Amino acid sequence: MLHKRNINKVTVLGSGVMGSRIACHFAGIGVQVLLLDIVPSGSPKEGEEKIFRNKIVNEALAAAVKSSPSPLYTKDVLKNITTGNFEDNMKDIVSSDWIIEVVVERLDIKKQVFDQVEKFRKPGTLITSNTSGIPIHLMAEGRSDDFKKHFCGTHFFNPPRYLRLLEIIPTSFTDPGVVDFLMHYGDLFLGKTTVLCKDTPAFIANRIGVFSIMSIFHIMDKLDLDIDEIEALTGPVIGRPKSAIFRTADVVGIDTLVKVAMGVKENCPTDEAKEIFEIPGWLQKMVDNKWLGDKTGQGFFKKIKSTDGQKEILTLDLKTFEYAPRQKPKFATIETAKPIEDIKQRIKILSKGTDKAGEFYRQFHYNLFSYISNRIPEISDEIYRIDDAMKAGFGWEIGAFETWDILGVKDTTDAMKEAGFAVASWVNDFIKEGNTSFYKVENGKRLCYDVSAKKYLSLPGGDSFIILSDLKEKAVWKNTACNLYDLGDDVVGLQWNTKMGSIGSEVLEALNQSISIAEEKYKGLVIANEGPQFSAGANVGMIFMLAAEQEYEELDMAIRLFQNTMMRVRYSSIPVVVAPHSLTLGGACEMSLHSDKVQAAAETYIGLVELGVGLIPGGGGTKEFALRASDEMQHNEPETIPLQNRFITIGTAKVSTSAFEAFELGILRKGIDEVSMNQSRRIANAKQDVIDIFDHGYSKPVQRTDIKVLGRSGLGMLYSGINGMFRGNYISEHDVLIAKKLAYVMCGGDLSQPALVNEQYLLNLEREAFLSLCGEKKTLERLQSVLKSGRPIRN
Repeated sequence: MLHKRNINKVTVLGSGVMGSRIACHFAGIGVQVLLLDIVPSGSPKEGEEKIFRNKIVNEALAAAVKSSPSPLYTKDVLKNITTGNFEDNMKDIVSSDWIIEVVVERLDIKKQVFDQVEKFRKPGTLITSNTSGIPIHLMAEGRSDDFKKHFCGTHFFNPPRYLRLLEIIPTSFTDPGVVDFLMHYGDLFLGKTTVLCKDTPAFIANRIGVFSIMSIFHIMDKLDLDIDEIEALTGPVIGRPKSAIFRTADVVGIDTLVKVAMGVKENCPTDEAKEIFEIPGWLQKMVDNKWLGDKTGQGFFKKIKSTDGQKEILTLDLKTFEYAPRQKPKFATIETAKPIEDIKQRIKILSKGTDKAGEFYRQFHYNLFSYISNRIPEISDEIYRIDDAMKAGFGWEIGAFETWDILGVKDTTDAMKEAGFAVASWVNDFIKEGNTSFYKVENGKRLCYDVSAKKYLSLPGGDSFIILSDLKEKAVWKNTACNLYDLGDDVVGLQWNTKMGSIGSEVLEALNQSISIAEEKYKGLVIANEGPQFSAGANVGMIFMLAAEQEYEELDMAIRLFQNTMMRVRYSSIPVVVAPHSLTLGGACEMSLHSDKVQAAAETYIGLVELGVGLIPGGGGTKEFALRASDEMQHNEPETIPLQNRFITIGTAKVSTSAFEAFELGILRKGIDEVSMNQSRRIANAKQDVIDIFDHGYSKPVQRTDIKVLGRSGLGMLYSGINGMFRGNYISEHDVLIAKKLAYVMCGGDLSQPALVNEQYLLNLEREAFLSLCGEKKTLERLQSVLKSGRPIRN
């Protein structure tokens, strides 16, 4: 049962890298934050006592704000943070609802801080520690009963805004209601995957994550692989972050990695794999050399300036301890698997490889599966908690037990035993009982095997989390790239599986079909997907091919289809809610602009980026910005300001750094669109939005005929700015051409005076400008460059 409490003010004790960023994250969700740290040694100048006493905390916060990626959703949330010091302001914690300790990782210092907290904390206030390794129960020793009742570990991962894991580690004294509250609050308000952990060394994520890294170090030595080869094997190709293994170690800090590994080895004497945590000689040598990664300027990699002044990344040769230019190793197994978009199918192929890569994957997975099987119930009673921790804390697309399922539990276990790897006895019992997977789906609900109960149980959260890939048995319609699912309660959901979520003819077909089906049988439609990105926009390859071959009639038809589909999204007879996350660029942004409502994940990076390849938004995005500028003109003086602001947003290919910033850019609408802090909740929230909009009496919107465009008066203002940028050498002649085309459309053309126009009028201008730019040589060169890079369009 949840304790009824509100979190209006949080105190963060310690303003280091983690403390300052935790403070920023709370401020970003609207909570008032008191950030405190020690008073510096020395004496202040006369009249600067307060500045001096808060010097450490203020400089730490300023450094956090300047860091990249930003810990803030928007800069204006800084007003929610008040700074101070332990000596002058510890008394102010009395008004806080939650106190989070984030001081140096020393038990004696933490206890000193808690002594001060006990003096001023009001009874009932939550008090937690962000420790990553000190046993939680040791920090609770000697504290008052009320302190112990409201105390536990809350382990955020760095950077707190972006890594979604929050480990909750109670002691035997912690009130279960406090645990329930923190699990719920972390999920709903902080946007975290909250994982309940036992008070064991390194908790869950670091225990498994550091084991994985150390295991790879040993396999690397065994198979005579080098750093660049391991990076190629352990990155996105198997659903892991681009930073793979060694870059991750450089970022985290090699000394930190070694400290955690040694801590597990020393504090887990019964760990059957404790020898894996032995520090290889080459790793110890790096620590001795103080080659600790980014913090010391070199680690496994080192950045230098080449002779031509360009930045170059060098890789450490662990045999010679000399740095050399990075290599791009090739393995036949990886080349075979790379073209496969489905990560599950790709993992199967990688693990069956007959070359050194295939052997690496088998060794790695056998080590991992053996280890995680033996951690139940030591670090967790539940299988899914281990998978949740690794996905949210280490950025794994697929959890360890989920991967075991993909490779086949019985077949893989048999292969492991043959290769000399043991599994925990409960796995053997599990297989003997006839079970074939740790997870399964029944009636659209995901179940996970519970080891102690020896049966499958529903995952917590229920209807709060909709996983589209678990709804295959509820498919309503599909084509080769897209699936339409029945989400229940008379709502359907569309997702597509294309490279980077690109929008091509199959996706446009699916959008039209989905709307038709929803109009006939359902209350409404949710548009979402579960890939790493929502969508990088329209299919650039198709545009380039048609433009390069001068197939302008086909290109015209393709643009019309895109525009008409976006208008169908806007003017269907059922509510359409788009639930984007991560990259939502170009055509995907245009889709969002035309929806009845957007239910965006907090980490949504959305924008109209077409100018980055020499085009203007051609799927209704330019029209929609002109329409919104028109609506804003009646509230602004002079009326050119909204037009100018929106022109600049498109003209600079501005992409929001969060969903919150998207409101400031006018992409999301205040009072209509919403943000889901927890990305995993956005589809369920979008479904509820559809139901609410429908039940309140949804009626088909009427196309707008009252859009005010400024004609020549607007063009004069915009052209003047464009010419000034050109004269200042900020933009090229080709940029001038694109900008003037954009201005022409947004001003409604060369009209002698302001006028009211309809949407189709602007769409026609938009399409004509887009087509004319497709014939430009510079545009084709930019399109080709984007295709070669494989990266999304960004300015």
